[in-house]
Amino acid sequence: MPSVRVYQRKQLRLDLLNFRQRQMYELGAAGVAAVKARLAAAQGPEDNAAKPLTRRYAIWKTRKGKGNRRNLAFTGNLLRNFQVRTVSENRAKANVSTRKDRIKAWANQKREAWMVFSPKNKAGVVETARKMLEATKPRLLVERALGGKQR
Repeated sequence: MPSVRVYQRKQLRLDLLNFRQRQMYELGAAGVAAVKARLAAAQGPEDNAAKPLTRRYAIWKTRKGKGNRRNLAFTGNLLRNFQVRTVSENRAKANVSTRKDRIKAWANQKREAWMVFSPKNKAGVVETARKMLEATKPRLLVERALGGKQR
């Protein structure tokens, strides 16, 4: 089986192996979903508890009925706009779409890194990639035997 390197900043990049763009989009979407699930559980970049909110903001957020955990979901717009934006054969980039949310994302990123893969997120994306490779393996063997796409 070929070796695969997974880079883990805001983009997902696989070297030494090319997926089709649709597959790469699905892989990026799986990574974004894993990050969103981690954030909904108020976990930080190392799969431990996220930094606590400031005292005043925690009180204000609790009064609004949103709880006092750092889950980046006060209005829901920030995480709703965090999606896969650019896809190529070996790279999928995720970012926030609107300017207002990009500013919020940047400020939250300075407080605590959240647009990164935690170890559990990374393992989940690698598992998704492994499943895609297993599903693609028969097609690759047939294409090679029939003289199809070869690089």
